[in-house]
Amino acid sequence: MQLDLTIDGIRSGVREGRTTATSLAEQHYGQIASRDGEINSFLALSQQRAMAQAAKIDGMVARGDELPALAGVPVGIKDVLAMRGSPATAGSLILKGYRPPYDATAVAKLEAAGAVLLGKLNCDEFAMGSSNENSAYGPVKNPRALDRVPGGSSGGSAAAVAAGFAVASLGTDTGGSIRQPAAFCGVVGVLPTYGRVSRFGLIAFASSLDRVGPFTHTVKDAATVLGVLAGADPLDATSSERPVDDYVKALEKPVDGLRVGIPAEYFGEGLDPEIRAAIEATLDGLKAAGCVMTPVSLPHTKYAIPTYYVIATAEASSNLSRFDGVRFGLRATEATTLSAMFKKTRDEGFGSEVKRRILLGTYALSAGYYDAYYKKAQQVRTLLTRDFLTAFEQVDVIIGPMTPTPAFKLGEKTDDPMAMYLADIYSVAASLAGICGVSVPCGETKDGLPIGVQIMGRHFDEATMLRVALAVETQQAAAKGR
Repeated sequence: MQLDLTIDGIRSGVREGRTTATSLAEQHYGQIASRDGEINSFLALSQQRAMAQAAKIDGMVARGDELPALAGVPVGIKDVLAMRGSPATAGSLILKGYRPPYDATAVAKLEAAGAVLLGKLNCDEFAMGSSNENSAYGPVKNPRALDRVPGGSSGGSAAAVAAGFAVASLGTDTGGSIRQPAAFCGVVGVLPTYGRVSRFGLIAFASSLDRVGPFTHTVKDAATVLGVLAGADPLDATSSERPVDDYVKALEKPVDGLRVGIPAEYFGEGLDPEIRAAIEATLDGLKAAGCVMTPVSLPHTKYAIPTYYVIATAEASSNLSRFDGVRFGLRATEATTLSAMFKKTRDEGFGSEVKRRILLGTYALSAGYYDAYYKKAQQVRTLLTRDFLTAFEQVDVIIGPMTPTPAFKLGEKTDDPMAMYLADIYSVAASLAGICGVSVPCGETKDGLPIGVQIMGRHFDEATMLRVALAVETQQAAAKGR
């Protein structure tokens, strides 16, 4: 009998002796060995640690112990999160060879819940990118179409789940880096509310925007993993003390009567017709399920991209100043002075996109330009947040497209940074506002490329957002005749 490779299916299969955590780990490593050469989702494997964890889970089964929530579940970790003893390169040459001596809180929570940590996943350098073509260790390819990008920056995390190399994975989202790859690869990707999941152990890109969240195949699996990750952390002062909902239990509630906001600003020019049709069909399905459709306006949406690329680059300029060749990672040779070593190390270690963003951010923070750019961007960020707060007075969730187009071809936008940045047009506003969001598969193009719908929820209301996501998933399953 074939095992159901969902979290519930794995946990029951291990508990009932239909499989073992050890054989599951071996099976997934076999898949990685046979197929990841063409996809390039993993940068490093942690087989010794994974097999020790699998043996621990199998020992619990033998003793009849109660199994934790993620017992035996194979999981991959984006390479911007610290994982004790494993490389943490952030997709950059400047951190080549760095192995942190500690675990990120999110990583530690997964392992404490029984997850088997397979290894580290490829990503855009320092999480800066929308295609996973900026990694110093080669681009990731989309498992659904190998000539297409998987999205970024968490492209390796999305691709690993889509390809069946992992049952779940961790990614990070600064301006869409979980949700957009989820849409491109046809998996579920959750952006938790800012402060809901600890950022301790995350190599920072933009500290007021960075968030850690899961990729999974199903909404229920996403709810399970989010429940493990969520909660206050004394090691992260920005993590919230607010109680964590039981996300899995919340899925049992019907969506009948929920108010769904439809933002006019997300359905304008530039939206691919097939994506528009898929989103409209999704909304029709939710209406049939009893949801109430309500038009809403997010009037400052048009300013979201420039606002994001001022704030994010300014914070990147500050955060990345620590990489200087002194404390960890790459150190340039043949430099005769300390200043020359700094310059040579950063020039050799950073890729072109990271350099571009450091320069943009440094300029925005410089004397004479701070008020005109960074301060103004923060003021507009407040207006964007107020747009969402006003809309959520009328509705329970807001729904729109996740991406303007399906996954684009490898190399298609690499020479046009502005076109690449505009690919984030539907994702950055939620990032700036700090609200939660999820991308759920809602169909395919005529060429078989996945389409994702974006569901956004109030601050700390992941439970309602996931209920609507499950309704979309159920609708899709019915359409496919499953």
